[in-house]
Amino acid sequence: MLRASRTMREGIVVGLIASASVAVFYSAFDLLATRGTLYTVDLLGKAVFRDLRDPGIIGLPIQLDPTAIFWYNGLHLLTSLAIGLFVTWLIEQAERFPAKAHLVLLIIVAGFVVTILGVGWLTTPMRAVLPWWSIVVANALAVLLAGFYLLQKRPGLLGRFFPFAG
Repeated sequence: MLRASRTMREGIVVGLIASASVAVFYSAFDLLATRGTLYTVDLLGKAVFRDLRDPGIIGLPIQLDPTAIFWYNGLHLLTSLAIGLFVTWLIEQAERFPAKAHLVLLIIVAGFVVTILGVGWLTTPMRAVLPWWSIVVANALAVLLAGFYLLQKRPGLLGRFFPFAG
């Protein structure tokens, strides 16, 4: 029971780190692009919850929709928490069954790639304001920060996946 609660607690923290890092990245991204810090999340919220499908609106000044922003942030947070819980469960499996560590690493890397491709595919109409490189960088930042947290919490974890690095 103690192991399960540790894994769940760490999974929640991993999800929070990932969600926050992506949010901060896109806030900075939008600020540097002089669009306002909530521009991307507003568009994503409108696309998901307001059925925005006209990519031509991207070039026009648009008023922020606080409700769409709120719901999109909630969706992003829940998705990040689910991924964080799944990843920490996978890591727990790799620690309990060391022979499966390489499979766990493969699943985590595949999940990273599928996430990037899925987000990229779903945001195709927004490519002008949400370029591929930003999707890759935002997700890589989330993985690096969450991974750093897990490496601090679980000494020897890196060596479990890469015996030559441990």
